[in-house]
Amino acid sequence: MKTKKENIFSGIVHQKCPNCGEGYVFEKGSMLQLPKMKEECDQCHYRYYREPGYFLGAMYISYGLSVFQGILTFLFCYFFLSQLPTLYVVFAIIGVIFLLSMKNYKYSRVIYMYIFPN
Repeated sequence: MKTKKENIFSGIVHQKCPNCGEGYVFEKGSMLQLPKMKEECDQCHYRYYREPGYFLGAMYISYGLSVFQGILTFLFCYFFLSQLPTLYVVFAIIGVIFLLSMKNYKYSRVIYMYIFPN
């Protein structure tokens, strides 16, 4: 049997419902389009949208994820690609943040729902 921490971590990674851990929060779609969030869980009918502006706090989580990814990209370039010109390092950081922006959008909302479940 999984512990509560394992269930939370697994639920966030797999983007599952914070209430039951079974239903998916986002609909399946193309990687190129903006992710569409479901109104409620398919399994337990837990409402994801509670009030207008509920997910404004998720922007801070998304910002934190982007900063973390930027720092990791910089450290990778600094230690493994030390001959790379500074301008290319900046472009690499911007590119990584841009490529992971849709994942950040999804994970920030799921993390926010796990932090503030009701």
